[in-house]
Amino acid sequence: MEEFILINKQRNRIKVFKPFEDISKPSPSIDAMMVSYGCVYKRSSKPVMKGSRVETVEAAREEYKKLLEEGWKKTSIFNSYF
Repeated sequence: MEEFILINKQRNRIKVFKPFEDISKPSPSIDAMMVSYGCVYKRSSKPVMKGSRVETVEAAREEYKKLLEEGWKKTSIFNSYF
């Protein structure tokens, strides 16, 4: 799995979806996604992350799909910060 960054239509909010590994188990497995969210004040500066939460993969996929339907777009301009 890879990391996905979505940005809204106004280009002032982002959400980062990345795999979450449970390292408490003997063999780490990816069965959840960490969803981080933040604000973009200037396109040329680092976004300010407001928080994050851990979701099941299915719930994260549903949220990702819903955001795309609302007009959010996949972006890579912030990849260097994460």
